[in-house]
Amino acid sequence: MRASRLVTLLLLLQNRGRMTARQLAEELDVSVRTVYRDVDALGAAGIPLYGAAGHAGGYRLVDGYRTRLTGLTVDEAKAAFLVALPGAAAELGLGEALTTALLKLRTALPAELREHAERIQERFLLDAPGWYGSADQVPHLATVAAALWARRAVELRYRRWRAPEEIERRVEPYGLVLKAGRWYLVADGPCGIRTYRVDQILGVRPLDEEFSLPAGFDLAGHWNAYLAGFRARLHTAEALVRLTPQGARLLGVTPTSDGWTEASVPIESIDHAHREFLRLGADIEVLAPADLRNRIAQTARTLAARYEGG
Repeated sequence: MRASRLVTLLLLLQNRGRMTARQLAEELDVSVRTVYRDVDALGAAGIPLYGAAGHAGGYRLVDGYRTRLTGLTVDEAKAAFLVALPGAAAELGLGEALTTALLKLRTALPAELREHAERIQERFLLDAPGWYGSADQVPHLATVAAALWARRAVELRYRRWRAPEEIERRVEPYGLVLKAGRWYLVADGPCGIRTYRVDQILGVRPLDEEFSLPAGFDLAGHWNAYLAGFRARLHTAEALVRLTPQGARLLGVTPTSDGWTEASVPIESIDHAHREFLRLGADIEVLAPADLRNRIAQTARTLAARYEGG
């Protein structure tokens, strides 16, 4: 515990310059007397630091002294290499910068932590996109990201699912989100804050107009609220079904016995549920709503007639 605190104290002085004993005590959550003892221990270990009394006093490292310590624990070093997303960085035009940063980090790490970091890269690989479908083409991502960094508005030419399918809109980029291998732009425009799929952006024209984020805007909080609203809009109805043990497992329902399990499951629409439930074949029976049951029954009759005729 004390060794970790000494490293933290050293890094605080290295990164912030002069600090008083009271400031250090508040940062480390210890008493001022403990800070005095820790400073003496660092001095005895050969760390070139000195203290000065008075209003402008405090502790500081001798000018020019830099430690190679990063302050990273084993778990922190593992996490730093585990969260690196080379694919996403490359799409943002930061692939070379990421490679250089990881190389610098690896070089700065003590031997033990360097070994853990190398094991992470040897044994773990993050491949975010799903299995089916090719990766989205996002030729305008770097331009959008540049406007985001500079806090400048852009004019988007965008393709959407409803008419008119192609629109032009001036927006202020608030953030980019990578979810399941797909990029989304969160931006403010004439209709308020909206979410745009970056692969559906047909063109971007940067504007010479700066903007400021609204007070209190938090990208993560906004995105979580957006997802919650999306799920609420997505599942607007329920279906009553009977499931075999295999069907229950496929649908994520906890079986109530070794036989059939009756359950209510949320559905987006009759059309969507029709397609999804057909994938379960004979492992599901739809009891309600009647429209969905009749649709699936009609499809089953059509398939039976087709294969009987073959």
